Amino acid sequence: MGAQKSIHAGKAKIDVNVDFTHKLCASLMLPPLSNGSGSPLSLIIGSLCIKHPNLFGGSEKLDVSWDKGLYDSNVLLAYRRPRPEWLAQQSFVIQHSISPEIGVHGIPLDNFSRSGSGGVNLSRLSVGMDLNEPSSSKWSSTTSIKFEHVRPVNDNGRPISLDLDGIPVTCSGSPHDSMVVLKQESRYAKANDHSFFHIEQGIPVLSKWLIFNKFKFVASKGVKLGPAFLLTRMTGGSTVGDMAPYQAFAIGGLGSVRGYGEGAVGSGRSCLVANSELTLPFNKMVEGAVFLDCGTDLGSSHHVPGNPALRLGKPGSGVGLGYGLRFKSQFGHFVVDYAINAFQQKTVYFGISNLAS
Repeated sequence: MGAQKSIHAGKAKIDVNVDFTHKLCASLMLPPLSNGSGSPLSLIIGSLCIKHPNLFGGSEKLDVSWDKGLYDSNVLLAYRRPRPEWLAQQSFVIQHSISPEIGVHGIPLDNFSRSGSGGVNLSRLSVGMDLNEPSSSKWSSTTSIKFEHVRPVNDNGRPISLDLDGIPVTCSGSPHDSMVVLKQESRYAKANDHSFFHIEQGIPVLSKWLIFNKFKFVASKGVKLGPAFLLTRMTGGSTVGDMAPYQAFAIGGLGSVRGYGEGAVGSGRSCLVANSELTLPFNKMVEGAVFLDCGTDLGSSHHVPGNPALRLGKPGSGVGLGYGLRFKSQFGHFVVDYAINAFQQKTVYFGISNLAS
């Protein structure tokens, strides 16, 4: 259930999308995260996008977007000036987001099959520059340098510096963390082989700002087995230096170890997750799938400030297996997965991926 509308105002284009569909899916996946007023607007998931292709007459592009979820929101402003194709394309970006921090501070429920609110949400402001390097036939890379200001808030939107157990939720111990972050992402794609490398570095500008190095990789390979398709994926990462609890690697949930709630397996300075999925087409629009996921924090949870994983009783490693259906259409993909974790607790995942531009 939803509505889409595009409006042209001069050279600018305004896209409006209001969607009620995710309400059912999210209500089956998550318990209520806040004690809101129950306003009808809280049930709406939507987006507003304004694009101008020639802002000052020199092919400068301005994109302004606002996305609202059930429990989160994101505002993004991006300004791009034209450059020759052989040079890196520059974008000036301002972004502000608010989202519940479930992966680290979320409370495991129903034998770790779901995660409820731990009373911690992140208000994040970032300002900086993105550089998109000219891509080859297989490789693409993006470099960015941004100032980030992270302010934890409770479910009522009030700033906090401690979690429900009285442990600091920031690295600085104050109600906010600040940092200048240099990021580099590289992607490799060839047929059924894909790789992703992500490096973050906190630059020592001021003594109170976070200084760290963070690395993450994702590698996947697909193999045709007759009419079936086997996809294997490995994800891992590690952090060295300053670290706030919300920067820990969260393990568990859709896209990680299915059968568990988001972050219900564990959260650590390091992680390793392996996924295997075999799909078999029933027809052009429906596929069946069986999968096996496993993940571990590599014993690094006690290196996270405050050790939230130990306090919440997370096991640190877990295995999930199950089966599901994949529905394809010209409007998007709909995914239903049924998974069971090591505690014999069953979980059903619903997912929607809109492919329409």
